[in-house]
Order: sequence, then structure tokens, then C-alpha cells
Amino acid sequence: MRHGPIPGARGRVRPLTLLGDDVLHTPCEEVADFGPELARLVEDLFATMYAAQGVGLAANQIGESLRVFVYDCPDDDEVRHVGHVVNPRLVAADGIVIRGPEGCLSLPGLEAGTERYDHAVVEGFTATGEPVSVDGTGFFARCLQHECDHVAGTVYADRVRGWRHRRLMRQVARASWRR
Repeated sequence: MRHGPIPGARGRVRPLTLLGDDVLHTPCEEVADFGPELARLVEDLFATMYAAQGVGLAANQIGESLRVFVYDCPDDDEVRHVGHVVNPRLVAADGIVIRGPEGCLSLPGLEAGTERYDHAVVEGFTATGEPVSVDGTGFFARCLQHECDHVAGTVYADRVRGWRHRRLMRQVARASWRR
């Protein structure tokens, strides 16, 4: 049962930024204003993520070059984690490195084996400026690392190497959304 407002319920679904747009490969700006515009951005991020059936979404994925991301993601024990982080810093990524399938709403319909640590800790702030620390394991740790990459101007395809990278780039070139 949910308590409190449903994230994204007041948000507006915005168009997704797709691979090839420069905003995805440019480090995002720090958020300085924790006012109503930031709260609206977080709501829009949740609404867009849910509409696209994702588990995480960074602001640059809707064309806003700000260090903000949202998530609604299970860990490997099916525990659901819902929240957002403003000005996130990945302060720990450790444990076992696992190569697992990873996708991205900015590369719709594609995925590739990507190496990530199975534990991650992200620190930052809420939209109201309160400090927050998020600790994730398993799939949720993958999500946290993925979203921190986004605000740093990196997409998962940048981490894929060798034949997996070549195959993924061939799939990107053929993707209907690239036209």
C-alpha cells in the first residue's frame, strides 16, 4: 500500500532524449535553486519514466542538463525502491562486478551486457534540499550507477566493450528511432 502522494501523479510526460543528442554526452549542471521549478522537474521525470515503463530516468534524458534523477526500481530481493536524488554523487561502487543486461530509455528496445558493481551508494539532496543517501544492491545498484553515469554525460553504451559494443552500435544504426 502506498502512503502519501504518488510520484509523478502531477507531472507532465515529456519527450525522451535519444542517443545521438549532445545533451546525453555533456556533464550536467549542479542544481542551485531548490524551488518549485525543481519540484516540477522531479514530477515530470517520474511521469515520463512511468509512461515509458522505465526504472530510472535522469533529467538530461528529457533534455534538461541538470544533475537530477528519479527511480522506482527493485533490488534482487524484489524490494521496491522509489525516490529521487538532486546533485547525486556516487560515493561507493564496490562488491562483485557483474555483467548483466542493461537497457536505457534513450536507446529504446536495445540492451547489452554491461559490467556494474553489485553495491552502490549515492549521496545528494531531495528536491527540498534535504541531504539523502541511497544504498543499493543488485539490480538497484546497477540502476543507481546507470543514472549517475547519465548526469556525468555517459550512457551505458559507452561502457560496453569489444564485440558487444560493435553489435550494440549496429543495432543503434538500424533502430527505427534513429531515423
